[in-house]
Amino acid sequence: MNTSTKILTVAGALLFSVALGIVAGTPAQEKAFTDKYKAAMEGKDTAALESFLYTQGSDPAALEFYKMMQSGGAGEKISSIELVNLTPEDVKKATTPMDGPTGKVCLNLKPTKKLIIKV
Repeated sequence: MNTSTKILTVAGALLFSVALGIVAGTPAQEKAFTDKYKAAMEGKDTAALESFLYTQGSDPAALEFYKMMQSGGAGEKISSIELVNLTPEDVKKATTPMDGPTGKVCLNLKPTKKLIIKV
């Protein structure tokens, strides 16, 4: 897995967990989400990409970091994009507080899936 794929996977996991974390999406909703995300990524539409982020209660420094990570691969051709269920290890890692620039941080919503993007 190259660096771009790793970064996009991490950003995608965060992105999807906060974008659809409140309710589980149907297969049709998940397909619409991945299609829209792919179009925004390949089209370098940073405004559309940022619209996927859940920002309520977010640390401003962390939010800027995720915006930077998310838009880092913008404009690249995506060879595959898929949503996959989180493993128990993924859930544990995603729900464990992490060190951030202003102290400990954690996700506001419970993650349910991760977005895997290969460029």
